[in-house]
Amino acid sequence: MARLTKNQKKAVEKIEPGKAYKLTEAAELLKEITFTKFDASVDIDLRLGIDPKKSNQMVRGVVSLPHGTGKQTRVLVLCTPDKEEEAKAAGADYVGLDEYIEKIKGGWTDVDVIITTPNVMGKIGALGRILGPRGLMPNPKSGTVTMEVGKAVKEVKQGKIDFKVDKTGIVHSTIGKISFDAPKIVENAREFINTVIKLKPVSAKGTYIRSAYLSTTMSPGIKLDPKSFDE
Repeated sequence: MARLTKNQKKAVEKIEPGKAYKLTEAAELLKEITFTKFDASVDIDLRLGIDPKKSNQMVRGVVSLPHGTGKQTRVLVLCTPDKEEEAKAAGADYVGLDEYIEKIKGGWTDVDVIITTPNVMGKIGALGRILGPRGLMPNPKSGTVTMEVGKAVKEVKQGKIDFKVDKTGIVHSTIGKISFDAPKIVENAREFINTVIKLKPVSAKGTYIRSAYLSTTMSPGIKLDPKSFDE
């Protein structure tokens, strides 16, 4: 087993074994146990009481975080020329079509979100093998296939994220930066959790959120008390 660094020991010592913390407590504690020199991401993990192998228990959605994610989101808009100015005016980092399709075929995926219009999805479908595994494939359900490209770009830039339960039944997402003050971390976390709760599949039985943890890029996870989500 790897030896803990001095800061890792400090972090572990501050977390009470077996305790489930209130969301407000966890946000404060998270700031105390994060010692990174860079602005670490704040992550949340929810283990759901579902069977992700069943299509009727898939949990997937989008959420607009009140305080954004704290990171610069690089957006590529694949569209016809008539939509290019709208995309650029909204703040898209890259705008075009055929030239970017060729770049992607060549292995370029240096973006965080790809937005496109329905009329060019025929061309983009061929990129599924490259974009799919990276979570970059545009999807109408996440609002990334739309004729309102300007609106979509602005929402993404302001903190709109999409999420999907993985094959182990866990929903994981970045919900901010450790430089955020604790109330902002709490508000972002609560918005994310409430959105996931609203998406509970009708066929899912028993406890829906089985466990929840808050952490940063290099910190231990802090167990959350589900009863505190609405406090």
